Amino acid sequence: MEFRDLKKQYEILKPGIDRNIEEVLACARFISGPQVKELEQRLAEYVGVKYCVTCGNGTDALTLALKVWEIEAGDAVFVPDFTFFSSGECPACEGAAPIFVDVDPHTYNIDPDRLEEAIRTTQKEGKYTPRAVIAVDLFGQPADYDRIREICERYQLYLLEDGAQGFGESIRGKKACSFGDIGTTSFFPAKPLGCYGDGGAVFTDHEEWADRIRSLAVHGKSKTNKYDNLRLGMNSRLDTLQAAILMAKLDAFEQNELSDVNHVAEEYREALKELPLILPEVKEGFTSSWAQYTVQLPKGADRDLIQAELRKNDIPTMVYYMKPMHLQKAFEGTDSATGDFPVTEQLSQTVLSLPMHPYMTPEQVRYIAEKLRMALAES
Repeated sequence: MEFRDLKKQYEILKPGIDRNIEEVLACARFISGPQVKELEQRLAEYVGVKYCVTCGNGTDALTLALKVWEIEAGDAVFVPDFTFFSSGECPACEGAAPIFVDVDPHTYNIDPDRLEEAIRTTQKEGKYTPRAVIAVDLFGQPADYDRIREICERYQLYLLEDGAQGFGESIRGKKACSFGDIGTTSFFPAKPLGCYGDGGAVFTDHEEWADRIRSLAVHGKSKTNKYDNLRLGMNSRLDTLQAAILMAKLDAFEQNELSDVNHVAEEYREALKELPLILPEVKEGFTSSWAQYTVQLPKGADRDLIQAELRKNDIPTMVYYMKPMHLQKAFEGTDSATGDFPVTEQLSQTVLSLPMHPYMTPEQVRYIAEKLRMALAES
């Protein structure tokens, strides 16, 4: 069994993917070919924003947004404590202080109440200037943008949506990557919409920011001449082959994969409802793209033993994330390492992610549920 079955996906989508790859090979425009621009237009239309700029990966997408806002030393950027490392790494690499914030125990996303507390504390201490919030759409569910947006406006902060795991999700019909002043996503192969390498994108309605992001992504070039460099930038482009692959995958994502993965989530909920687990919750009016299906094990359960038992039955599992951001060695000795994070610390001990993708069958879900029931009894 595959954790995310990219082999099965390719088997089904092979004709379209192969055809698109062959077109790129025939024209030999491997960098900045026409498929890149076409993909950007389709992505912007799908998300519901004016501008999409593709780039090398999701981490670069975050970095480009922070560079546009000139986030720098002395600034504070508020980041959930329970997330992938790049969410905090990117502001730190710009010289800013990531201020970590505890999360909601049910959605795993940043807790708006704790966010406002962190902003007020930072203002009162006066060491850093609050500049931005990075709200992460963890495991495929949007953060609480109604409340987060209000907080950002109250304190005049930029809102950056890290939608690396959230492409396709929505709140009352409004799509992910459109909730922030800038939104970003990742096309890492295992993401809801993934390519066959690294890739990312930045989304915004702000024309000047979009132009500057496009410049920064190619060494700070001008609009008319790539050898006329207006600013210091970076080298972060989505190559044409990846764009062509994403074009084929986007068709399937829109037509059936998003609805199918939500059906798998429903199958899981039914199959697991009698087990002593805390199942993921999707808030009313929200839809998830289910980047992961993450449960919470009972307190005291031996997670390592459970994973080992499932592995014996050909069921792969993952732990996202076993170490809170504030405990990462990279932040040791900094102000980012301070704070109170009881929810994140509890989650890091109890979460377990099960196989999840649009091509799972009801039989596979029931098999996983039965083997998990047995593993829980053993632990």
